[in-house]
Amino acid sequence: MKHYIPLLSLSAVLVLMSSCGNRQDPGKSEIASPVSVVELKPTSISKFVNTRGTAKAIQEVELKSEMAGKYHLQINPSTGKPYKLGDRVEAGQTIVRLEDKEYENGIALESKELNLELTRQKMLSQDTLHQKGGVTALDLRNSEVAVIDAEYSVENARLSLEKMNVKAPFSGIIVALPYYTSGVRVEQGQPIVSIMAYDKMYMEINMPESAINQIKTGQPVAITHYTLPYDTIRGTISELSPAISTETRTFGGKLLIENDRMLLRPGMFVKADIKIDQADSTIVIPKDVILSNRRRKYVFIVEKNTAVIRDIRTGLENEDEIQIVDGLKPEDNLVIRGYETLRENSKVKVLK
Repeated sequence: MKHYIPLLSLSAVLVLMSSCGNRQDPGKSEIASPVSVVELKPTSISKFVNTRGTAKAIQEVELKSEMAGKYHLQINPSTGKPYKLGDRVEAGQTIVRLEDKEYENGIALESKELNLELTRQKMLSQDTLHQKGGVTALDLRNSEVAVIDAEYSVENARLSLEKMNVKAPFSGIIVALPYYTSGVRVEQGQPIVSIMAYDKMYMEINMPESAINQIKTGQPVAITHYTLPYDTIRGTISELSPAISTETRTFGGKLLIENDRMLLRPGMFVKADIKIDQADSTIVIPKDVILSNRRRKYVFIVEKNTAVIRDIRTGLENEDEIQIVDGLKPEDNLVIRGYETLRENSKVKVLK
């Protein structure tokens, strides 16, 4: 037996199915985008000109043997041990003594000192006799000349002997100390020790022509090095050249570095940030949150769980931050994460 579905009933089923397919789920709504925000507060920002260069010791010297002699490394009085690399020495301390008995005997310092004493006594006698009329003024003058000659002779002898002592000309650190076997003869002109004083340092700099009217002597400088991530060392512009190089379009200068904590070492390649401008009590935001489109700069803020676009005008900037001179105000909630996919009036969920 054949069964037939009534046409009217089939049409009703199709209409019912169609209406069910087009019906919106009343529980479904726009998904809120997760974002992180920061509440803006007035702060300060500085603009810097950056340069890099090699930090050098303010004083350094390589001492060589002025005379030949047997090598004797001296004892460091502060450690009780022979001097070594890294030891601090004070000005005037003898680091190495060279010994040459034949040379010392040839100088005959004791003989010259005795001769000086005798000539002084003779001059005193001549002076007494001259007052009594026993000798002429010329005789007295000749005795005075003999004393002066004897004094020069003693002084030269002492200077000659001092050449056997290698002394620190200033207080500093031993940075090179070539090894010689004790008692072995070292020839004249051999390197003996190198000393550096680097509690103060300097750095030669080259700055772009555009900054010539912004950089002045006396300006503060912040010195950093990758081995000192949490330390900034103070410096000051000490010298500036008024001439621009026609080849590099830069001008040279020199800055002094206060290295009293001895954090920097001679030869380090450091970064110098020279402050050329500053703004206080202003809005400052990270540079990487700024979006742009057709010469328009904007950021997103959150108002009542909704992303709102704010057009902005910027001012001073450094490597990471930028000043906002118009478009944002204190207590605005700036989106700093999750802004890449936002649109105007997007629903957002602020993450803690």
